[in-house]
Amino acid sequence: MWRLNFSDKMRPLILLNVNFRSAAEMAQQRIVRAHARVLASELRPYSKRLVKHFRASSQAGSGYNQVIDRAIHSGIVARAKPHRSKIRSTMFQVTPIQAFRDNYIWAIHDDKNAIVVDPGDAAPVLDFLRERKLELVTILITHHHNDHTGGNRDLLARYPVPVYGPAGEAIDTLTTRLKENDTVALPAFDLTFKVLDIPGHTAGHIAYVGHGMVFCGDTLFACGCGRLFEGTPAQMYASLDKLAALPGDTQVYCAHEYTLANIAFARVVEPDNEALLKREFAEREKRGRNLPTVPSTIALERATNPFMRSEIPAVVAAANKRSHSPHPTPTDVLATIRAWKNSF
Repeated sequence: MWRLNFSDKMRPLILLNVNFRSAAEMAQQRIVRAHARVLASELRPYSKRLVKHFRASSQAGSGYNQVIDRAIHSGIVARAKPHRSKIRSTMFQVTPIQAFRDNYIWAIHDDKNAIVVDPGDAAPVLDFLRERKLELVTILITHHHNDHTGGNRDLLARYPVPVYGPAGEAIDTLTTRLKENDTVALPAFDLTFKVLDIPGHTAGHIAYVGHGMVFCGDTLFACGCGRLFEGTPAQMYASLDKLAALPGDTQVYCAHEYTLANIAFARVVEPDNEALLKREFAEREKRGRNLPTVPSTIALERATNPFMRSEIPAVVAAANKRSHSPHPTPTDVLATIRAWKNSF
């Protein structure tokens, strides 16, 4: 059952304490809780009667829309518009935690809580949480490789939190399995990510997209793409095309610091690409100061990443020259330059 506690001064926050019985209930009720916080300022004049409706609806198993519809139909409140709410979203930042030789474990955090993406190693994550006095609340996984999942068990031993990941891959620490168009609600930060299936590097690889960000694991790199360990060139082409369709200012959070090596290869493929030359200068300057070269942006990848440019004449010509034969489709071009990169 829901229990709602309103402060004496009716501050614009609804605190919902829920006894979750299953992962499905947890996911549904987290969405309700996130929306409740956003709507609180509009609803607080009607708080007493609204409490009754939340209680009645939660007992009946209703979701967010049904709760609000009951309130509307009974005349308690007009339909609210969450995107116009005056409540500010929880402030957060995204910080790379370095692991192994070149991995980045991404931490989404504020000054209290943290979500980590692809924790291949628990030790640097635990150090990060301890140093910043943060509580781990969620783990997000993009694919099954051990350098992305290896820290799960040790983290769960200390923090028994939900673990989200791809439905199509064998990862025994997952609590919720995800596929294309599923959503993940993260109420600690008022975030909701949409899931994209992006196979190619592995057969069931997924990405998390939302709020101007994409966490894409090892499918898309800065100026590169992942090796085709399990997928096909056609799958990788479709996955990169799907990512390329995101808004240009989307921040690309990939999982490795491969950028300078990828640029070196890209310059062989497209030696006259001026955007690529400018990028090389900028990224070398960052690495000279021991700074990450990621996140990138989708617009920058479209302009400089040869694996996102397999329809561009210069890239097609380079592939033709490499294999001494014409390439009838962009998928063929991608297959050739990916094999070329493997031995570069």
